[in-house]
Amino acid sequence: MSLAALVLVVGAAGLHAGWNAIAKRGSDQVVFLWLATLASSAAMLPLGLWYLAAEGLPAAAVPFVLATIALHTVYFYALGRSYASGAYSLVYPVARGLGVALVPIVALLLFDERLSPLGTAGIVLVVSGIAALHLLPRGGAARPVAAGRALLWPVITGLTIASYSLVDKAGVARLNPVPYMLLLEGGCAFLGLPLLRARREAVRRELRGWRAIVLAAVMSALAYTLVLFAFRISKTGYVVAARELSIVLSAVIGSLWLREGCLGPRLAGAAIVLGGVACIALAR
Repeated sequence: MSLAALVLVVGAAGLHAGWNAIAKRGSDQVVFLWLATLASSAAMLPLGLWYLAAEGLPAAAVPFVLATIALHTVYFYALGRSYASGAYSLVYPVARGLGVALVPIVALLLFDERLSPLGTAGIVLVVSGIAALHLLPRGGAARPVAAGRALLWPVITGLTIASYSLVDKAGVARLNPVPYMLLLEGGCAFLGLPLLRARREAVRRELRGWRAIVLAAVMSALAYTLVLFAFRISKTGYVVAARELSIVLSAVIGSLWLREGCLGPRLAGAAIVLGGVACIALAR
C-alpha cells in the first residue's frame, strides 16, 4: 500500500471513529444520522457543484451513483438501529469487521485484485483482532442473549459496508470523488426526508444539539471522501482493511468516553488490529 493511500486511510479512520461515537450519543440515532447527512450535503454542495460544472456527470458513473445511494440509505438506517440496540464497542467492530472479511473475496472475483501473502496476513490479523474485541466479556446475567439479538443490525450494517465499498471502488474510477460524494450524500438525504417527517418530535429534540450534528456531518463527509480518493490509488481490500485502524480508537472511545469498560482487554484486541494494519501498509 502506498504512503499516500495509507495517509488518506489513517486520516479517514480517525474521523470515522469520532463521528460514529458522536452519533452513538444521540437520543434517536437514526434521526441524528439523517440530519447529519442533510448537513454534510449542504457543506459539500458548493465544491461538488463546481466539479460537476467543470467535468460533467459521465453516463457510465450514473448506475454506480444510484447503487451507492440505495446501499448507503440502508447503511445509515441499519447503523442507527445498531447504535440504538447495542454498545458502541460491540456494534463498531462487528460492522466494520464484516467488510474487512468480505471485500477482498468479492474484489478478487470482480476486479481480479490478488492480495500478496503479507497483505492477506494483515487482513487475517485485522479480522482476528476484531473477533477478540467482540468476544470480550461484558458482564450481566443475560448478556449473551442480549448481545446475540443486538448483532442483527450490526451484521446488516457490515453487509452494506462491504457492498458499497465495492460499488464505490468502481464508481470513483468513473467520477471524481468530490461530486460522487455530493451525489451520494444528497441522494441519501432526499430518501430520508419521509422518515424525518414521520419523526418530527425526534427531529426537534436532536436539533437542540445541532453543533454535534454539524460536527458529525463534516467528519463523516471528509472521512469517506478520503477513502474514495484512496480507492483510486490502492486495492479495495487494503483500503477497507486499513480503515479498521479506527477499531483501536473505538476501543479507547468506548471504554473511556462512553464508559463501556474493559479498556485493557480492548486495547489488547486493538493491538492485533494494529499489527494487521502494519502488514497491509507494507504489502504490495
